[in-house]
Amino acid sequence: MKYLMVLVIVLVGLWFWRNNRRAALRERQSRHATARPDASPAQAATEMVACAVCSVHLPRPDALPGHRGIYCSDAHRRQAEG
Repeated sequence: MKYLMVLVIVLVGLWFWRNNRRAALRERQSRHATARPDASPAQAATEMVACAVCSVHLPRPDALPGHRGIYCSDAHRRQAEG
């Protein structure tokens, strides 16, 4: 009988612990969701482009334009354009 009581107490404790964790997670998610619309311009999405030689994706401002495409480095631009 005493083992049954210990088991019930442990299960009730686990139930309270899980509910508190879920509530905290929901609160964190709601705070995060409300913070997203106020994102700074530095976090704005940038367009990603692929290198014509190696197909690596990189932000457009970091890419090097060439006559035959967009490249990730000057070496790839020289390799593709001769």
